[in-house]
Amino acid sequence: MIEHLLSWMIFWPLVGVVVLMLWKGAGYKTTRLVTLIFGLVESFLAMLLVLNFHSETGAVAYGEQFQFVQKIEWFSIKLPSFGQFLVSYHVGVDGISIWLVVLTALIMVIGTLASWHYRQQSRGYHILYLVLISSIIGCFVAMDLFLFYLFFELMLLPMFFLIGMWGGPNRSYASIKFFIYTLVGSLLILIVMIGLYISTIDPIMLAEGITQHSFDLLAMSSQLAFLDGSILSPGSGYELFDVPMRSLAFILLIVGFAIKLPIVPFHTWLPDAHVEAPTAISVILAALLLKVGGYGMMRIAYMIFPEAAIDYASWIAAIGVISILYGGLNAMAQRDIKRLVAYSSVSHMGFVMVGLAAMTTEGEMGVVFHMLSHGLISAGLFLAVGVIYDRTHNRLIENFSGLAHRLPGYTFVVVVLFFASLGLPGMSGFVGELLILIGAFQAGTSGSVSIAIGLLATLGIIVSAIYYLWTLQRMFFGKYWVREESWSAKIVDLSFREWLMFLPLIFLIILFGVVPSIILDPMNETIQLFVNHLANNHP
Repeated sequence: MIEHLLSWMIFWPLVGVVVLMLWKGAGYKTTRLVTLIFGLVESFLAMLLVLNFHSETGAVAYGEQFQFVQKIEWFSIKLPSFGQFLVSYHVGVDGISIWLVVLTALIMVIGTLASWHYRQQSRGYHILYLVLISSIIGCFVAMDLFLFYLFFELMLLPMFFLIGMWGGPNRSYASIKFFIYTLVGSLLILIVMIGLYISTIDPIMLAEGITQHSFDLLAMSSQLAFLDGSILSPGSGYELFDVPMRSLAFILLIVGFAIKLPIVPFHTWLPDAHVEAPTAISVILAALLLKVGGYGMMRIAYMIFPEAAIDYASWIAAIGVISILYGGLNAMAQRDIKRLVAYSSVSHMGFVMVGLAAMTTEGEMGVVFHMLSHGLISAGLFLAVGVIYDRTHNRLIENFSGLAHRLPGYTFVVVVLFFASLGLPGMSGFVGELLILIGAFQAGTSGSVSIAIGLLATLGIIVSAIYYLWTLQRMFFGKYWVREESWSAKIVDLSFREWLMFLPLIFLIILFGVVPSIILDPMNETIQLFVNHLANNHP
């Protein structure tokens, strides 16, 4: 079973889909229990994945570090111009992707608990929920570009319906906006995927005298896989508007994944989607879907086009800093606390761009750690917003004051999450941002990016401290007061179910902040290979 562990994790939620589809008489209590059971089993499989993962593999070249690898020929079509059109079911994990897979399994359980009170069309909701989880895990483990794109597109439909059917008053607008933005990003990635397929061949088959085009991501990361003179081969000389085609392909990939991340100016769908989405779907959106964007940049754009990544490092870092500051300033101006948290995600995802642009070991480690940490923290923040909304059906900061007097447990949770998000030492948010800033300053001293990038990114941490502390002061401290007297009877502290949602997140946030080596050690070899690949493949 261990060698097929990734396949179990991908398809296990789909088994739950089949169970719920066949169990037509299942009520909302049954559907949520079935989903929870499947989520707990998925978390158990994730634990097996971590326990059987080897931190040191002795790999000396990128591609050798992957574990739990399965590669099966899925289907092939004979095309007159390109020979065999071959797509493989090819999956595997390394020190980068394993933690994102584990995060997905954890959030699956917590999201189910957050959906516990959903009664309207519960069976359809949980079916879409399980399909969404399966597609996210597929994205993180796919090693075939066609397979990755299939899972990437599969995420779009369940999220569209989950927002559009179970969301707030403006759910139709938010879901359509999400669909259009994400679809545009997908089309940009598709264009590059076609160009890569035309330009690459399988080096192993070529050694046997067979020219076979390939979607294999590991093959595409090697210059040996590119046909001489093909449109995306290194040094081919193809240009469009005086921009080399490889650089243009890199830009298209960055934009496509930046929409998913999202980064300014492609971020406007995110606050609307968060505000209208149900709490559990906001949790998945912030904790998991955004990470697919950062992961795609790292695994696909940077690995296949390392020379373009180096050439455009300053631009990417600058866009990251703009997102950090713009997102933070927008968060400061919000009256709706859920919109504030949404803009804080835009700001924090800017650090991913800065860390990627640094292309140092510390910077890239910081990117992966920051994505994992933000997944935990943002999940907690949106759950916390959901707690107050479930009780009052209101999220305006100005309508509450002194909540600490009535909700001490809830206040404790919010304080921990706010301070973790603003980067308090001893919590996971501090470690990721610190590593990214160290990487940015190292890149600044080497001249690959401006040292001002690190200074401006640091300013973003100050901005986040301002809007979080200001929100705490207005909502939780001072004299108790709420806008509507009828709310007072409903404002009660956290229930047992809600503590079950928050405690694992708080425990991991503190654990990874105090002992970050739990996460950093298993990824060390992979990050070293990643950075070496970028440096060695620059012309």
